[in-house]
Amino acid sequence: MVAQRQSLLGLFASADAAAEALDQLEAKAGVTPDEFDVLTSSPYPEGAFGEKPVAHRLYIFPIAGALCGFSVGLLLTIGTQMAYPLITHGKPVIAIPAMLIVIYEGTMLGAILFTILGILFESRLPAFGVGLYDPRISEGYVGVVVSTTSDKVSTVERIMRDAGAADVIAGPPRGS
Repeated sequence: MVAQRQSLLGLFASADAAAEALDQLEAKAGVTPDEFDVLTSSPYPEGAFGEKPVAHRLYIFPIAGALCGFSVGLLLTIGTQMAYPLITHGKPVIAIPAMLIVIYEGTMLGAILFTILGILFESRLPAFGVGLYDPRISEGYVGVVVSTTSDKVSTVERIMRDAGAADVIAGPPRGS
């Protein structure tokens, strides 16, 4: 029989207590960085709690947006000048110096819009709730969410309480 997965949320009054709990969970219960998340209302440096580094591809979005904006700006200026040709004393119909302003603005606009979309995409904002959460996290507590098999639940809960958890809440596994 396959063990069911379950999540536990431990609430800690300090970041030091949460870090100590995570160290104990890794040492005594065999919890890996893939199995836990740290929830805080304060910014902490990446890896401060021993969590795995999060890989992101945010840099791709501005580049793609700039290329799209450049293409749209180029097509818009060439298309407009070809659709409404204005012949002025033998000068070329497609005037590059005038096109550069529109192309530059299109490139910047595309990069900015795609960056905003990229931030929303890379933030992985949940569509329907965030799973285990407690309002005390917004008040300064540090939450440690551990998703583990049902046979380790009692061990994980005991370790969290021994490390100083103010409360431990059980819930469904992450992603369900």
